Amino acid sequence: MGIQPTGRNFMSPNARGALWMIAAAVLFAFNAAVVKQLGATGIDSFQTVFVRSVAGLVLPLPFMLWQGASLRTLNLPVQILQGAVGAVALISHFYAWTRLPLTDVTALLFTQALFVLVLAVILLGKIVRWRRWLATIFGFVGALLMVRPGFSNANADASFALFAAFCIALQVILIAGLPKGEKQLTMLFYLGAIGVVLTVGPGIYYWKAPSESQAILLACNGVLGVSNQACVFRAFRVGEATYIAPFDYSKLIVASLLGLLWFGEIPALTAIIGALIIVFSTLYISKRDMPN
Repeated sequence: MGIQPTGRNFMSPNARGALWMIAAAVLFAFNAAVVKQLGATGIDSFQTVFVRSVAGLVLPLPFMLWQGASLRTLNLPVQILQGAVGAVALISHFYAWTRLPLTDVTALLFTQALFVLVLAVILLGKIVRWRRWLATIFGFVGALLMVRPGFSNANADASFALFAAFCIALQVILIAGLPKGEKQLTMLFYLGAIGVVLTVGPGIYYWKAPSESQAILLACNGVLGVSNQACVFRAFRVGEATYIAPFDYSKLIVASLLGLLWFGEIPALTAIIGALIIVFSTLYISKRDMPN
């Protein structure tokens, strides 16, 4: 009689990583919808980001105590900088979520992979071959199709989503430059702490006493945001990055469905074409290892 497989053998690490990434995508899309709903009910983006930052600071603390994680960092200046850049990214794309269709903002945020490539060349001295450059150019063309350059408010709002994508890419580069022994919980703590410092002023200035339903949404915003980050970290810890990364695009499907069912949003044809170009460009880049 053979040995019965344990629960751990039923699913490969990559399959588990993919499920964690899909969970992160679902949480991300619902977080976007909650932020958009808060904006529609009169809650300012700074108030929403402040609550989200407080949650990012408070919620990881029990896990840090449980795991015995230290607040000591191996590179304090970079931790502070990545926290500041991450907070600016939150402010930018939270604002964009309140002003634009969920699908548009979600697709534009995927340009972070394009910005990562450019920043890796500039800041890390990476060598990129012409195929990847071509994919990057096509990706930015897709972004231009979605932004539709001009002088309308919609185009200005879309620039906040692109700026958020740039900030996220810069944060990725900064985190990649941290020493190998840096704890993920430590990074989360500094992201939350710096976010609170940067948003407490405008958060209090724009603070509006929430109704019961708004208070519930604000709480959901904090929990969804932190849970999304935790799922992403978990996904990349259990599976291979090149296998898992493409599953992040499932957030575009969920965001489209929520935009349609929750807010009655129907994407424009140019937005659909631009989103597809961005997705295929970043998918191509993510499937190819960056040469040294």
